Amino acid sequence: MTGPDQPPGLVRGYVLTGGRTKPSRNTLDLVTLVMPGPGDRDTTGLTPEEQRVVELCRPGALALAEVAAHLGLATALVKVIVADLTDSGHVTARAPIPKAAHTDRALLERLLRGLHNSL
Repeated sequence: MTGPDQPPGLVRGYVLTGGRTKPSRNTLDLVTLVMPGPGDRDTTGLTPEEQRVVELCRPGALALAEVAAHLGLATALVKVIVADLTDSGHVTARAPIPKAAHTDRALLERLLRGLHNSL
């Protein structure tokens, strides 16, 4: 039960994570991609929020921040939920693929000249 001085979502968040404030894995951040887990796992027994995460990720990958926005929950809570779902195999979480580094054209031209000279 929330009081007049207490934010309405504070107790609910505590309940959603079973009182935990830290995810089981320390690899999740705002840009972590959340995707469906291998196979079609049964979602019976999952909380409504966990089921919603699984449903959101079925079409493809979403960033953890996007999942939090869709759920209307704080990212700290979603990290705990996604970690639990990853542990159970319902979703997969991984870092995004970084952009390729900018190619140094001068280096490539020197390399090409060197290859031509060695022939």
